[in-house]
Amino acid sequence: MRLSETLWQENQDLAIACLNHPFVQGIGDGSLDKAKFSYYVGQDAFFLEAFARAYSIAAAKAPDWQGFQVFHTLAGGVLHELNLHESYAIQWGVDLRSVQPGAATRRYTDFLLATAWSQTVGITAVAMLPCMKLYAFLGQSLAASGIPTHAYADWIRTYSSAEFEPLTEQLADLSEQYATLTPLVQTTYRYAMQCELDFFESAWADH
Repeated sequence: MRLSETLWQENQDLAIACLNHPFVQGIGDGSLDKAKFSYYVGQDAFFLEAFARAYSIAAAKAPDWQGFQVFHTLAGGVLHELNLHESYAIQWGVDLRSVQPGAATRRYTDFLLATAWSQTVGITAVAMLPCMKLYAFLGQSLAASGIPTHAYADWIRTYSSAEFEPLTEQLADLSEQYATLTPLVQTTYRYAMQCELDFFESAWADH
């Protein structure tokens, strides 16, 4: 079994907890309070900027040209996501330039950037993989019965799309290439998955 698949299977409890979280279920059925989603949009935009920076740091540290190119391609994918958030921001009345990160957001971004600066490219890829894999899983799960027509349809459409899945696979390939299954890899992956759950919980409980 590939490294990415092993790590995903080891953390199914957190993946299912994210899918079943009332925030994600509220996106799925369209019932999520608009104020909660607006807060999430701002926090996620802040997070994605750090995510793109982590990709760029990893690209600079990549030991070969192919890895450098793929990390930059993935950073481009994040910039596309940020463009989506710009349109969300207009739609939901969020000023992305005035966003202040919440505690859960800052904990996640600090972890990613510290990992990117201090650890190997392989560990960085592993730290970033849960976000990509989880969102593909959530999008595909919520779209299983078709894309809905409610206000959050674009979110579901984006993360269930045929364009998003290949980005997840590219990052999984980088993890396979640069990392092996070690206790540090396992704890890094699980910490990132826990950060994802905490991110949804913060958007749900605090706003």
